[in-house]
Amino acid sequence: MNRRASLPGANELFRPTKNPAPIPEPAVEPEPDNAAASPAGRGAAGSGPASGRVRHDHKITVYFSEEELLALEDANLELRRTHGIRVDRGRIVRVAVAQALADLQANGAAAFLVSELDEQ
Repeated sequence: MNRRASLPGANELFRPTKNPAPIPEPAVEPEPDNAAASPAGRGAAGSGPASGRVRHDHKITVYFSEEELLALEDANLELRRTHGIRVDRGRIVRVAVAQALADLQANGAAAFLVSELDEQ
């Protein structure tokens, strides 16, 4: 009776995790504001709800105060509870940043971002 555990070899442990030929990602079109709130806008019938997650090439680190992080968690729970929208915190932050940048481009000095940052 052999008491040694059968372990995978180096070939199995260190195999490449990516396909040799990269698969192009499908183009993601921005959703209209009202499509995110409707159940029909979140996934194809029979395939289950789409997660909305998109692979991103760059990363930044953002530090939040405890109050800000709790407010972000509350917003995430509110989206899920009231509107049936399940997203991660990063997506909420990306949507907020996109909105702030669009407001800055459209309104210049009158943008919310300018008035908020001018106070600091």
